[in-house]
Formats: sequence, C-alpha cells, structure tokens
Amino acid sequence: MTQQNIKILVVDDHQVLLDSLKLLLRSIDQIEVLEVLNDSRMVMEYLINNEVDVVLSDLHMPHFSGIDLTLKIKGAGLAVKVILLTMAEDVLHIREAIKAGVSGYILKKSGKDELEKAIHLVMAGKKYFSEDVIDELAANSGEDLNLALPDTIEHLTQREIEVLKLITLEKKSSEIADILFISLPTVESHRSALMRKLGVKSAIGMVKFALKHGLVD
Repeated sequence: MTQQNIKILVVDDHQVLLDSLKLLLRSIDQIEVLEVLNDSRMVMEYLINNEVDVVLSDLHMPHFSGIDLTLKIKGAGLAVKVILLTMAEDVLHIREAIKAGVSGYILKKSGKDELEKAIHLVMAGKKYFSEDVIDELAANSGEDLNLALPDTIEHLTQREIEVLKLITLEKKSSEIADILFISLPTVESHRSALMRKLGVKSAIGMVKFALKHGLVD
C-alpha cells in the first residue's frame, strides 16, 4: 500500500520566502505543498475547504500571527498540526506558542533535514522544537520555576530543571543525555530525584507538575 503524501499549507507574508519554501518542500519525498499564502486572513477559509495535514507558518505576520492562527485552528476543532517557522527564539514567544498548542517550533536558520524531520515527527503525533529553542527554554526556567514551587517542594537544581523541561518536550532519556552532554545514568538519577522532590511517580506526573507551575506556560 502506497503511503499518502503529507499535505502542507505554507503561510508567510514574504513572497520570496514562500517561493523558496515551496521549492524546498517539493524536493522532499512524501510531502505535497497544496498552497502557499502570503495573507494570514485567508488561512481559515482554505483549511475549511481543503484537506490539510500541516500548516507551516511564520510567527510574526500582519493581521494574524502564527500563534493567532494556532488558536483559531484549535478553536475550530480542525485536526491540523501547526509548525511555526520563525526567527524569534526568545522565551516569551516560545512559551506563548507552546501554550497555544503548536506541534513544532523551528528557527528559520534550520536546514532542510531538520524541517523534514520535524514534519514527519509531528505527523507521528510527537512535538518538535529546534535545539536552540530547547536551550532557550532551559536557560530561562530556573528562577521562575523555583519561585512558583510550593513550600513543601524541595528546591530544584538548575540541571534538574533542564531535565524536567526536556521531559515535558517528550524527549527520551537518551536524547536528554545527548542534548545536555551528560551520561544516561546521570539522566536517570535526575529523573529519580525529580520524582522524589515533586512527589510524583511517573513522567506524566512530572509533566503535569511542569504545566501547573508554568514551566511551559
């Protein structure tokens, strides 16, 4: 049985970039660019009338931002994944995008291979964030998270916060080890310490804690 192509809608207010992305995406196997739109006001009507798997959108655009579009798509109950392709790597925009429900957040300096990987992972039900995005989240998590902790929770170390953040991004222990340049046993040790300090028994418990206390707010 032939695998169906992943149907992509690309949204950006810069036509030159749209043309370049269209050429790049069409060079990737199993990806079909249905349309490119340079006006964010046209997106919802297009999605209602066409079968789209993934919207690949810029973040900052006139009329509706990529985050606005994500909220509209979620609000309409459409089963469409949203990947933001942007130059913005500040933690406020990243957290806002995660809260809105994006499936991926990729920086425009990324290459074709990373874009292809992100699309396929998102279609497999996972989330994808550029490594620099994860680094930015980890670097800005410590003070805010510990200030949000109840008095009964032990203080988390910066490294434990970095591991917790990566767990919320659905990274496996082996991936966390690679990203943080630490050994797998060290990652497992941090996981155990986190579960003890947070009073939870699983990764799901850790994710719920992170959501409750604004780690991915």
